[in-house]
Amino acid sequence: MPDGALNTLDRHLALVGFMGAGKSTIGPALAERIGRPFVSVDAVVEEQTGRRVAELFAERGEPEFRELEERAGLNCLARWPLAVIELGGGALASAETRAALAQTAFSVLLETTPEEAWERVAGSDRPLAGDPKRFHDLYEERRGLYAAAADGRARDVDGAVLAAAGIHVASHASDRLGQLVPGSGPIEVAVDEDVEPLHGDSIRSALGERVAASHTVPAGERAKSLAEVERIWSSLRLDRAGTLVALGGGSTIDAAGFAAATYLRGIAWVPVPTTLLAQVDAAIGGKTAIDIPQGKNLVGAFHWPARVVVDPELLATLPAEELENGLAEVVKTGLLAGTPLWQLPTAEQVRACAAFKAAVCLRDPLDRGERAQLNLGHTFAHALEAASGYALPHGRAVALGLLAALRLSGLDDEVREVEEILRPTAVAVDRDAAWSALARDKKAAGGRLGLVLLEARGTPLVGVDVEPHLVRAALDSLIA
Repeated sequence: MPDGALNTLDRHLALVGFMGAGKSTIGPALAERIGRPFVSVDAVVEEQTGRRVAELFAERGEPEFRELEERAGLNCLARWPLAVIELGGGALASAETRAALAQTAFSVLLETTPEEAWERVAGSDRPLAGDPKRFHDLYEERRGLYAAAADGRARDVDGAVLAAAGIHVASHASDRLGQLVPGSGPIEVAVDEDVEPLHGDSIRSALGERVAASHTVPAGERAKSLAEVERIWSSLRLDRAGTLVALGGGSTIDAAGFAAATYLRGIAWVPVPTTLLAQVDAAIGGKTAIDIPQGKNLVGAFHWPARVVVDPELLATLPAEELENGLAEVVKTGLLAGTPLWQLPTAEQVRACAAFKAAVCLRDPLDRGERAQLNLGHTFAHALEAASGYALPHGRAVALGLLAALRLSGLDDEVREVEEILRPTAVAVDRDAAWSALARDKKAAGGRLGLVLLEARGTPLVGVDVEPHLVRAALDSLIA
């Protein structure tokens, strides 16, 4: 995987690949998912000339069509706002187009085989799809151009979203960390103390000679303190060409990510999540934070990872209670997506949830709007965690928080579903302490909470103003 553009945050998202790879099908769906306009270069050429591509080939020949295609493509890549841009199968023959892609776009190669592509386009009016042998030869001719331009690869919409966000999800991906961590500078590893004996040696071995040091951090929420982050800062010896790899669950990733965001005013970091909760949620989207006594995640920074490496195989060593912890975030994501993602096998849950959250975060990377939907149930959850002194596991707190949010949403069927799947039980914490923590929630504004509720499954409502006595009653119902 080349070290080109890392993600599409401040770049166009260009879809490249052979004819029949699915660019015109995946492109519009992808654009909708990440909140951008979709632009087809072929469609621009047809609009400008008043002729279909097949007619242009027939009437003017391929060389003139390529000139029109190049001008249209360069114009699209130079325009604002950022878009999802579909380039034709032969567009990368232009050196100027390749240079413009490298400067302005994150390019996703939609992978296909010549056999798959031929099956899709045979019998169509595509000018270069008339002869199967010539078609296969053309595929081989262009394959190197596609590979050289690709910043990421995908075969479906979820895969394109993940690639665009710099997220690599694959079984045994951790074995390839040396290839997947961008750059060539030194690497230091921050590893959860419970994960160290399970995966520490194998991860450092996969990273190879770039590993300069390793740092152990406390397991769980204890990692998310200023004292622990200060210890990481004091131990780091990386320069700005270095990368901090975070190996562990959500707390390790939050703490190490915050350390990376602030050390030398920001160095590259790569989370390698080892819990279900972290793989579907905490490692995605570039939020980093630590806790203070007044509340959870009140001090933090946005710092998008250079890459996220998600290996579902790492979950094989996870205790059952930690899988249950993560399932709460899977259920939350499924409710937001309107799809019962919790019914999928675990590896598919991970991929689908990561892709859903990645798309939301690409639409709103700094949490200034619809990204707030990801806090469904979390306002209550964070209050309960703070009131427990962070002894309450995050997944258990989220399960309870979902109950409160769904009750306030008036969705009785979803309440019963959460009760059946997650089996949340009331927690014994101080009611006043929980209420005080809830009032200090980072989403509060002007003394009002602005809750995330659901109008229906798949239809989140952000910033809902609910009467304080109803919120207090919902919170109290979660406390034993």
